[in-house]
Amino acid sequence: MATSTHAPTQHRTATVPARPPRGPAVTFVLHLGGMAVAMLLGMLLLTPVVTALADAAGWDLSAAGPEAAALVMATTMTLGMAVWMVHRGHGPRSVGEMSAAMVLPFAIGLVPYWAGLVSGADALVVGHVLMLPAMVGVMLLRRAEYTGGHVHGPARTAWGRGVEVVAHRWPTFLALGLTFDSWVSPGIPPAWTLAVLGGEYLVIGAVRREFRRDRLLAAHVAGFVLYLGFAAVAATAPAAVAGPVVAAGWLLHVAWDVALHRAGRVTWRWFAEACIVIDLVLGVTVLLKL
Repeated sequence: MATSTHAPTQHRTATVPARPPRGPAVTFVLHLGGMAVAMLLGMLLLTPVVTALADAAGWDLSAAGPEAAALVMATTMTLGMAVWMVHRGHGPRSVGEMSAAMVLPFAIGLVPYWAGLVSGADALVVGHVLMLPAMVGVMLLRRAEYTGGHVHGPARTAWGRGVEVVAHRWPTFLALGLTFDSWVSPGIPPAWTLAVLGGEYLVIGAVRREFRRDRLLAAHVAGFVLYLGFAAVAATAPAAVAGPVVAAGWLLHVAWDVALHRAGRVTWRWFAEACIVIDLVLGVTVLLKL
């Protein structure tokens, strides 16, 4: 009886570059666009934090000259871009090169300012104008890296895991950045914002064709009517009553956000997640203002 032997099948898990779903030129542009968006988000989210910390330390950044403004802009944008690049699978060398391409233009822009040739505002403009060509230049030098795909492997370091948390919960961090000023300078939103809160999901659900003639549509219509009532009370009542009504409206809306986020209906999950944070922060800070 013949006996045949077969070599055991070996299963290996290898990390290989992902095939880009689009052409090299489009992939290149998408890489650049992703970094540009990350830069803007970094500046939007982190600049209020830096300003608040400087104020707490007794430093007036607005009076510190263009050097301080350039440092804040370059640092916050670079941090946002670096987090995105690490999430996309770029190594330390690539992140360092791109960071230098973002910081050096501001340093170059300050040289004519120090020489008395341009104003501080013009020096910052020079930095912004030179930044994009510098980034494109680095990408062209590493063309293969920016025209191919990347594999998102499991994070092996604490830094990598932290980056993944930020990337996964970006709606939460975006909402925290947008509402950071509310903690520093709390205020009471206008009464009409309650009407917007009541109607936003009704509009989004209608545009996305999520509603049918069912209880979900009836619930959103009822919610809109309720928030119109909140808005009317807040607009006509004395300040001692209007403030708590506004706070209650924002805090009550958190339950609405959570319900839609869990259900995955009517709105986008990322939008509901961001709204949970925004509504909670504004509701709490209104209570602190009272």
